[in-house]
Amino acid sequence: MARGGQGLARVAVVVRAGAAPMWWCGVVAAGAGVLTPGLTGRRIGVLAGAALFIVAAALTGLRGRRRFTALGRGAARAGKHDVLQDRAVTVRTWRRGHRWWLLLAFLGALAASLAAPSAGGLLLAGCGAGLYGKAAWIGRREREDDVLLWVRVDWLDRRGGRPAGKAVKAYRATGVAAGDAAPGGARRRTAALAA
Repeated sequence: MARGGQGLARVAVVVRAGAAPMWWCGVVAAGAGVLTPGLTGRRIGVLAGAALFIVAAALTGLRGRRRFTALGRGAARAGKHDVLQDRAVTVRTWRRGHRWWLLLAFLGALAASLAAPSAGGLLLAGCGAGLYGKAAWIGRREREDDVLLWVRVDWLDRRGGRPAGKAVKAYRATGVAAGDAAPGGARRRTAALAA
């Protein structure tokens, strides 16, 4: 490894970064969609949305697990010169890189309400729920293996996402006390006490 090390971002934090915006955009769009009868009527729209929510959450949560598992199994120990990126920086980078996509998804979910009330919003919320589920799954694996998984920042895409994309060759691993995020990417509750 080159002297000076690499910038590393937490894998679970990158996965989790899109969960809250997708969830809340979806919930707001679904709520606004209930106000319009649409072409299908509210009841059919909400039932279709509920089905889409379940499918989206399942697909988003399960997609890529085999790749995450393979990369995690082959994780090398992070070097002493590697720089661990703060959770807030990772989240901010992802959200800035995806802000226009999120806006278009929100507007699309609102527009879908003209046809099927709440369906588009619940689909978007399901994607957010799936990301929460995937981050929680990564967190369980981190606890079982007693490591935290990190990815090189320069291997993420230009929007700060895709922690298991083709550009990612391997993960790095640290002990569970490293960084400012708990296993699964949530904010570490004891960080304030330790400061």
